[in-house]
Amino acid sequence: MYTEQEGRSLGLSGWVQNTRRGSVIGQVQGAAGQVDHMKEWLRSVGSPSSRIHRAVFSNERDLKEPEMKGFITRH
Repeated sequence: MYTEQEGRSLGLSGWVQNTRRGSVIGQVQGAAGQVDHMKEWLRSVGSPSSRIHRAVFSNERDLKEPEMKGFITRH
């Protein structure tokens, strides 16, 4: 919920999902500066009940336009 709120407040598109292993996966799209801000938030802040041990970002690429609209939490 907090990650979804942060993504929306930054005007990003994407999704997040908790895994059975206790980690979080997702995808974020938007302006490079806003994506960088979200990555820093995920690395250092996260939701109030989270314990962040590490953050790994992969498959990064430039898009002319976002492929998704809105920011959601998948279940």
